Amino acid sequence: MKNTIYENIETIAPIRALLVGLNIGTDDAEFERSMDELKELVKALDLEVGLTVTQSLDTPDRSTYIGSGKVEEIRASLDMFDISIVIFNDSLSPMQVRNLEKALDTEVLDRTGLILQIFARRAHTRESRLQVEYAQLQYMLPRLAHMRTSLSRQGGGSGRLSNKGSGEKQLELDRRRIEHRMAELRRELEQVERERGTQRSRRLSSGIGRVSLVGYTNAGKSTIMNSLLKLYGSDDSENKMVLEKDMLFATLDTTVRKITPPGSRPFVISDTVGFISNLPHTLVKAFRSTLEEAKYADILLEVIDFSDPEYRHHMEVTKETLVEIGAGDIPVIYVFNKSDLLQKEQMESGQLVMEVPRSLDDRIYICAKADDSMDALVELIEKSLSGGETVEKLLLPYSQGAIYSSLGDKKAIISTEYLPEGILVEARLSKAELAKYEEYLN
Repeated sequence: MKNTIYENIETIAPIRALLVGLNIGTDDAEFERSMDELKELVKALDLEVGLTVTQSLDTPDRSTYIGSGKVEEIRASLDMFDISIVIFNDSLSPMQVRNLEKALDTEVLDRTGLILQIFARRAHTRESRLQVEYAQLQYMLPRLAHMRTSLSRQGGGSGRLSNKGSGEKQLELDRRRIEHRMAELRRELEQVERERGTQRSRRLSSGIGRVSLVGYTNAGKSTIMNSLLKLYGSDDSENKMVLEKDMLFATLDTTVRKITPPGSRPFVISDTVGFISNLPHTLVKAFRSTLEEAKYADILLEVIDFSDPEYRHHMEVTKETLVEIGAGDIPVIYVFNKSDLLQKEQMESGQLVMEVPRSLDDRIYICAKADDSMDALVELIEKSLSGGETVEKLLLPYSQGAIYSSLGDKKAIISTEYLPEGILVEARLSKAELAKYEEYLN
């Protein structure tokens, strides 16, 4: 049996990686944050960090990115620290990868390739698998020539980590066959997108409020989704729970669930892949159809890990990504999750203790696993969803029972009176509903 790097990851022992970061005039604190994030990405792929090497240059070296001297330093460390793969914190050109692999005689992976591998492992639905495969092929195409080279240190090129998933199948294929496969994937994705559009249209026509969870990866979106389902979901909520794990990109697949809080209007809530600094453009493009779920929301819940010292940076990244996908103008509720950890620190240090949960206008401080936090969050969602509504009276003919049922399902009806000429309803109506039911206004 061929002994490949990926097989080692899965069945034998963690592969040791050497991490490389190049600081090109970046603030030291920001550079350190970026390197720490790289370590978390490596951890998400079950790799072990054997050594971290950093370099400072005014501009990247065109040939090797970090310069020949630093390359020699890394080469001397490979056997000493039992390193099997070198991972860079930036995107590398195909030529730089080729030169580095030739000089180091081991596999080299850049940040984009690393995130692609995490996505390949996390993708479970048909749509996300198609999206990841397309992004991998797009990434692989300009690198195809050097991928054919067999590296002695790896025991053959086809088992390399950077060729896992679609690459593992496509490595020996020529450019034309890869482009043919990409065309097939585009057609399949267009079909899936049409199906998603049909589902989305049904939700839009239902009149039920639409809420979308967005935010930096590992901020607690899945925990909030599960907590809402546990408290306000249907009888089979246990089967609709999503994966919760303290790991970057623990979940990729878009989920949409209906939440029905007692005494409040129901709403549907969606969750999709989290954001991260320098999210590869190929992935943003490939996942656009799922990321765009946020575009059709009435409200965005931007989940922020308030216990992370870098939470302000995470908010900036989220803001930039939302603008990129066309969701930058949708109203946002800022959900500062894990606020209880700060509360605990304040109690231990004798400081003035912040209240959790606590809401202030468009922001709320919560603990995603606490029932009272979810009650407060639902109350703020209810307030936001009703912001553009007015209370109106409608006289509905008895033949328009579907409208009455729709308003009832939304818990928008305040009072009902049955008259000979029809049903007199007092209800909360959005601007869209007001225009839609204008002929029945009383």
